Amino acid sequence: MANLKVQNGTPVGNESMCTTCRYARIIKGFSESEEIVFCELSYPSFRVPFRVRECTEYDDKRLPRRYDMEKIAYILLSKTAGRDIGFVTPDKYKELEGKDAEVLP
Repeated sequence: MANLKVQNGTPVGNESMCTTCRYARIIKGFSESEEIVFCELSYPSFRVPFRVRECTEYDDKRLPRRYDMEKIAYILLSKTAGRDIGFVTPDKYKELEGKDAEVLP
């Protein structure tokens, strides 16, 4: 018997991408069939009547956003005369460079 390869067939698993999307509002009832999903990306939000396999606006809420990463990032100073190289906080950077030192967002 020959092996057949089916392209774009039924995907393995059936979990919707909405369960991990930052823009999804999911309301669940007591039974498994009681679930309403709204996409909050656009205004007004709209109801998604099926399980989503792909979405062009998907944003995984399990991963931090770029803004959140920049907020907790440290600034790396290059070595200059009399100063050690290493990481400093934005407050320490302003202390070393002066109050008018610019910290990029």
